[in-house]
Amino acid sequence: MSKIVLLPHGTGGDVLPYIWLGRQLMKRGHQVTMIWVESFQPAAKKAGLEYVPMVDAGFEELLRNPMLWQPHKGLEVGFAYAGDCMGNCLETFATYMAREGLPDLLIAPHINFAARLLREKHGLPLVSVVLYPMAFISAYEISRGMLYWRWLRMLPVFVRRALLSSIRPYDRFAMPQVRKQCVLHQVQPPKNLQHDWWLSPDGALALFPEWYGRPQPDWPAQSFQWDFPLEDLRDESPLSSELAAFLDAGDKPVVFTLGTGHVHTRSFFETAVKLCSLLGCRGVFVSRDPAQIPGHLPATILAVHYAPFSALLPCARAFVHHGGIGTMAQCFRAGLPQFIVSMAFDQPDNAASVKRFGAGAGLDMAQFNVKLALPLLRRCLEDEGIRRGAEACSRRLLEQRLPTSVLVDWLEGRMQQQAKSQP
Repeated sequence: MSKIVLLPHGTGGDVLPYIWLGRQLMKRGHQVTMIWVESFQPAAKKAGLEYVPMVDAGFEELLRNPMLWQPHKGLEVGFAYAGDCMGNCLETFATYMAREGLPDLLIAPHINFAARLLREKHGLPLVSVVLYPMAFISAYEISRGMLYWRWLRMLPVFVRRALLSSIRPYDRFAMPQVRKQCVLHQVQPPKNLQHDWWLSPDGALALFPEWYGRPQPDWPAQSFQWDFPLEDLRDESPLSSELAAFLDAGDKPVVFTLGTGHVHTRSFFETAVKLCSLLGCRGVFVSRDPAQIPGHLPATILAVHYAPFSALLPCARAFVHHGGIGTMAQCFRAGLPQFIVSMAFDQPDNAASVKRFGAGAGLDMAQFNVKLALPLLRRCLEDEGIRRGAEACSRRLLEQRLPTSVLVDWLEGRMQQQAKSQP
């Protein structure tokens, strides 16, 4: 039995794929431990994972920062937080190591710089998990979430490659803490985070299928592409009796959410109430923060704290959401038209992909008002072309799904490679 440590970083949509990975690895008999902030401990433990909670370095404050959900500003805030929480993550790992010894494998996202430091310090193999194509920073496929993406797309590939290797607009927000921790742990600090420490030389695991994001020539040679994890804790957190009764009591509703991490969604749900009224449809609002839900909702709208999308979406007419890749993938599986209200990170890319597949529509958050959203949501509900596009995505997802055993075999192969520490 090997010991594997999962080091996720981010909100629920970022953590659920690691819970799914942990399940698959435990089925093979491995001992799996997750380290992240305490708020995710109940979900991980429900799934059977061991959990070592990290002292919170301001995670809730990060979520309440409105700049987190703005283009480019969100990346600045995210990089700064990734640097700030390194010390707490390393201390928590030291607690784990004192009890269990060194693990055989680390699995973490590119933004968890503490995981990369541990690789360099202890010679531990590290697999970088990539949840969306944007994280590969490819000169061949310029993401809409990147700074100056429109300008970059007009340049030849060799110019893009040179610029992407030299310009690192977000490094400065994390680098002071990265250098500090490297000095404390006697590790040579990187000169360029996005070039030297972005993806592990031991392996990069892309958790999205090739039909969604094609491999590019400048992806790392050690990349392995699998599929969408589609984890939503359905068995541990089924539909509530109240939600099940609401779904049974009338026509299929439109589902609205801006994700588990966003706590500045009041105007979004106020607009959603008006859209439901004008379209004469029922609605389900999903938000972990009750303060974001308008008061005195009509009987045709139900607000819930959480719902597993794999159970909810087959009972819905359409889904209006933020464009997180896990949420979008659940919508693909259900064959449901989706309306993406994108804000930052990979969300604009995902919205463009949904439009390209003919499976829905989208707007930027700044444009989400009744006047602009009403005709687009009506199209999602009534346009047979969009309905067929959504169903085609569902067939592609279900028919081309790869065996989980292939992925676990690849991860076990990473454990057999000893990482080389930098001098």
